[in-house]
Amino acid sequence: MELSLEFLIPIIASIASFAVAAGFAVWVTRQNPGTKQMTDISDAVKVGAAAFLRRELKIILPIAIGLSIVIGYFIGYSNGIAFAVGAALSAVAGIISLKITVKAAVRAANATGSGLGKTFALAFRGGATVGLAVPAMALLALAILFMVFPDPITIAGVGIGASLIALFIRIGGGIFTKAADMGADLVGKVEANIPEDDPRNPATIADNVGDNVGDAAGMGSDVYESYIVTILASILIGALIGLPKIMTYPIMVGAAGMIASIIGTATIGSKTKTDVMKPLNVSFYVSAAIAIGLNFVFTTMFLGNDKLAYALFGCTVVGVILVPVIQRITDHYTNYKYKPVRDITDAAKWGYASLTLMGIIKGMQSTGPFMIALVVAIVISFSVSAAAAPDPSQAMLYGIFGTSLTAMAMLSLAGIVLSIDAFGPIADNAGGIVEMTGMGEENRKVTDQIDAVGNTTKAVTKGFAIASAGLAALAMIQAFQYEAEKVFEHAFDYGLSNPGVVIGLLVGGLIPFIITGQLIGGVSRAASKMVDEVRRQFKADPEILTGKSKPDYAKCVDIATVASLRELWKSASIAIAAPIVLGIILGPPAVAGLLMGAVVTGIFLAYHLANTGGAWDNAKKLVEMQGRKGSEEHKVAVVGDIIGDPYKDTAGPALNTVIKLLNTVAIVFVGAFVAILVL
Repeated sequence: MELSLEFLIPIIASIASFAVAAGFAVWVTRQNPGTKQMTDISDAVKVGAAAFLRRELKIILPIAIGLSIVIGYFIGYSNGIAFAVGAALSAVAGIISLKITVKAAVRAANATGSGLGKTFALAFRGGATVGLAVPAMALLALAILFMVFPDPITIAGVGIGASLIALFIRIGGGIFTKAADMGADLVGKVEANIPEDDPRNPATIADNVGDNVGDAAGMGSDVYESYIVTILASILIGALIGLPKIMTYPIMVGAAGMIASIIGTATIGSKTKTDVMKPLNVSFYVSAAIAIGLNFVFTTMFLGNDKLAYALFGCTVVGVILVPVIQRITDHYTNYKYKPVRDITDAAKWGYASLTLMGIIKGMQSTGPFMIALVVAIVISFSVSAAAAPDPSQAMLYGIFGTSLTAMAMLSLAGIVLSIDAFGPIADNAGGIVEMTGMGEENRKVTDQIDAVGNTTKAVTKGFAIASAGLAALAMIQAFQYEAEKVFEHAFDYGLSNPGVVIGLLVGGLIPFIITGQLIGGVSRAASKMVDEVRRQFKADPEILTGKSKPDYAKCVDIATVASLRELWKSASIAIAAPIVLGIILGPPAVAGLLMGAVVTGIFLAYHLANTGGAWDNAKKLVEMQGRKGSEEHKVAVVGDIIGDPYKDTAGPALNTVIKLLNTVAIVFVGAFVAILVL
């Protein structure tokens, strides 16, 4: 095993990213956490979040260990090891995200007395700890695994491990946070007419816990999994081409983005600010420019200066450019500054039905520009790299490799994108602590400013993850087809004249809708239990609403935990079983159809759900900013936001993980697809 420069650079970049993340974590920890009342609330959130994660891991760990043994025995020990690595680091990504956001939130709340600049810097550096550590784990894991096991198909299990645990954490955290949020809003804000984070609301601690386990731990695991699967897809296609330097090139792209993200996070200081979005944009564009420059350096260093090298570099540029394009599209449809959200806000005057319909309409419309951006990126990357293929017979493979590099270039910026996203939950929790401790209106204005930007960046990150899932899946589908032909030594018919392919398309197209229904239903069932509990407490002890009695926060946390864990297994079971069952019965062509059907419906449904929910959320904020709190329009907008919660924070984010889990399961278990029934 030789530690060549192609592996040394990404390993050093990952270690540097860990070091900077650790520096940010130490700086955040050294800041003043505030009064005893503030730390008591923070401790309650920390205990609740830790209890949820501990109970979730008790369910996940036996499943993960069992699957690791099964995969190792039947598929190969290297895939068993890779699965274990992928699963373990996915859980670690969630735990890191959870711990730092809890620490940073209480300190950001205390910093509101020092103004917007200090509060923003604290929230951002807390988020940057997550943003730099999570993709560094993914890059380091892939680099070492690929260095030890040079055949990428023998480590494809890393994708299953990462996707499965991310799906568990996403689903569990998403259902927890939205059950708590809906319970707090429906009874507290709508029925009792008290503020969202009022200490009299029994569900308010559960709501703050949910922000951490859903938005922080869930997003950390999600981005880690996206990074793993995207780089794996690119390496798999590179292996089919057969050139060693082509195979390691995606890892170098990851290293370039990692270094760029480190520099981008360093641009954010604690000086007085009036607009926190501007420094965030600067940090991203600095990272993007550096990533492009480093990609050019690494391309010419390792691939040379020929037509192919420049073509592949061009594909990485397309991927970097696609990030702000998706950002702009998402921002247009979810930001209260623009017409779609303002149309939704105007619809509130006509009642619940009007606002709901307008939100769904705008969310559906947003998929059009999103689709155009993806198609343009695919056309450019495929055509440029296919035209540069040294061997014309491999033009298709080079084209798909170029598209996978576009996805990899997007994910290479995960460090800065996740840093920009992760400060949102910190600001949200900080605002809750400010409200619950009665720090004052000026302090709350500071956290509200940051939280409003955080809502926008959260929506943008979801679009980023969904787009990368679609591009990575295209490469994974091609890798699956080539692997199936190699395993069975037979050329399969993947055309639409094959009924197996058509059946697969129908089954795959249905899966995202089935899972979406399950997840929203799970949130509804969990939320109904939370609503009943909050109403019970208000009825049993009227002094809670006068502030003379303290609510039973722990009971609400326990209800959300139990209800969310009960829903975990359903969606994951479908995602794992569907390709295996269909492959055994109808063979590889049906599975290829399933994968494509799931991609086509899944990415657009996910984007629609994320944007619709985000738009409803910001419509409510716009009504509040207009000084209409407590009005009939505000009540309508609050209900719209409640409906949108499971859209944007549970079902939408889970679907991109489902798409990638389907693909990695199909590739790892391809040898079992014997086609009992031949059509």
